[in-house]
Amino acid sequence: MPLGDDRKRKIAEFCNVERNCVIEALDAETIYDVPLNLKREKLDEIVLEKFGYKDVPDTDLTEWNEFLQRYKFPKKEITIGLIGKYIELKDAYISIYESFVHAGAKNECKVNVERIHSEEINKNNLKEMLGHLDGIFVAPGFGTRGIDGKIIAIQYARENNVPFFGVCLGMQMAVIEFAKNVLKLEDVNSTEMKQHALNPVIDMMQEQKTIVNMGGTMRLGAYACTLKEGTQAHKIYGQLQISERHRHRYEFNNKYLSQFEDNGMIASGINPDSGLVEIIEIPSHKFFIGVQFHPEYKSTILKPHPLFCGFVKACLS
Repeated sequence: MPLGDDRKRKIAEFCNVERNCVIEALDAETIYDVPLNLKREKLDEIVLEKFGYKDVPDTDLTEWNEFLQRYKFPKKEITIGLIGKYIELKDAYISIYESFVHAGAKNECKVNVERIHSEEINKNNLKEMLGHLDGIFVAPGFGTRGIDGKIIAIQYARENNVPFFGVCLGMQMAVIEFAKNVLKLEDVNSTEMKQHALNPVIDMMQEQKTIVNMGGTMRLGAYACTLKEGTQAHKIYGQLQISERHRHRYEFNNKYLSQFEDNGMIASGINPDSGLVEIIEIPSHKFFIGVQFHPEYKSTILKPHPLFCGFVKACLS
């Protein structure tokens, strides 16, 4: 409920602050309404004044209001399945959920994210679990638990032309699925899951293998990526040179790259310094992209990430 002038005056008197410095924070319809409510209370002006700033232009919230309009009044609606193993912990994927909010608003679309536990997916319940989805997103993570379900879901997306987007481990599982079911390689795995796999299509870089401290083996922070001209990734970004944030330990094994590209899965993004694969895609597919980095770390309300926007757009078509 609004405080009203009398309560504000009383709070100011007993808390020893000026009357105009009592700011009410009303319940809002969405968290995205909160900045607008606080601006109506002139919080921005008061803070700037306290810090001695004068003649500051008024805050321009035009873009924010446009986002809010699209968010509250979407023209379409889709359902995307998020396949992960931390489904019971909603905050585990909070940056991904928010990225879908940003991308949905950009496409004037409400994105319903259906959380699906990868351990519950098997070949007998595929249609029931995934058949109603407009797109499939396979989440990042570590360890062996739930990877079989992720691989099965990716195979379903690839074979049924369902838009697919995989991040970090999600990209690596797409590589393993392709190696198993298209390249027909035996004993395919990541050395994270099986150290002595016959065909380690996901592996550590050679220089990483001698590092004892696990944290030291991780590729952390922003790294450059060069996109191949004419690829789906290039069209989505609209440029050839990008930079994205990383947090992972294992990489695409470049020994197998020519086999993959000869059979329809290409590396559309490469780190220019190390030659490591950053993005894989299947050009013949409606939308099939996996990225080694974490695009959700850079998505914001006013600058939604192009990969999430492209994925949502593909799910709409």
